[in-house]
Amino acid sequence: MFDWIRRPFRPGHFAALDHADFPIMEPGTVWLVGAGPGGPGLVTLLAYHALSQADVIVHDALVSPDLLAMAPRRTQRLFAGKRGGRPSPKQADISLQLIELAKAGKRVLRLKGGDPFMFGRGGEEAGALARAGVPFRIVPGISAGLGGLAYAGVPVTHRDTNQAVIFLTGHDETGAVPGGVDWPAVAKAAPVIVMFMAIKHLNSISQKLLAAGRDGADRVAIVSHASTPQQSVIETTLAEVPGLVDVPTPAIVVLGPVSAYRETLDWYVGEARRHVFG
Repeated sequence: MFDWIRRPFRPGHFAALDHADFPIMEPGTVWLVGAGPGGPGLVTLLAYHALSQADVIVHDALVSPDLLAMAPRRTQRLFAGKRGGRPSPKQADISLQLIELAKAGKRVLRLKGGDPFMFGRGGEEAGALARAGVPFRIVPGISAGLGGLAYAGVPVTHRDTNQAVIFLTGHDETGAVPGGVDWPAVAKAAPVIVMFMAIKHLNSISQKLLAAGRDGADRVAIVSHASTPQQSVIETTLAEVPGLVDVPTPAIVVLGPVSAYRETLDWYVGEARRHVFG
């Protein structure tokens, strides 16, 4: 979990939302909500509204304590985080928990890091809810593959460098390197590849991309704890990836020329990193 610098809320700071025409979070429903890349200020207004309405929050490991603190004290908070290499709840059990809570008449907020549908298993959970006849709402979030890189001064697209980008997960449902990936096609399909949850298998992935013809001199940036006060960035090349050790996680990896823009766009430094809410 993140070691956040806590600051008091200003009274009435969100008063403008009091009469906003947001949808009502009904009992017996589940909202699948994206919590953004890390910084608690990087949530949507609808996500903030859900925090104030929910009876119970079922949250991932990467949801910050400061974001959870925005919910009323009466709101139950249930941890359902998955962390690589550690005992974690099974996905089927998480989905069943959501169904049971909703059928007990609770207003359930399923709070997931990043965006629920970007390698967040939101589609699986929504499918389970649909099959169980539980009403649900999807509230998209800022993906780490976009917002997290932006906090490191990396634009995912730039018309001077790329007109395409590939988003890639670093492991499949078994925890191994994705077996269904056409590595030669991926290596050549786009100048920029953004990798989620890839640190554990990054050496293997880099070797597969090199073997598929990707240039070893291609730039790589690894953004750890993106958009939080602990954010750090490692810059290297694809050929040098196997030499990396002790890369902090969670991390987002970007391969391609766009990380060069950090030289002029690396804005989140110094004093800015002490402002927890972005």
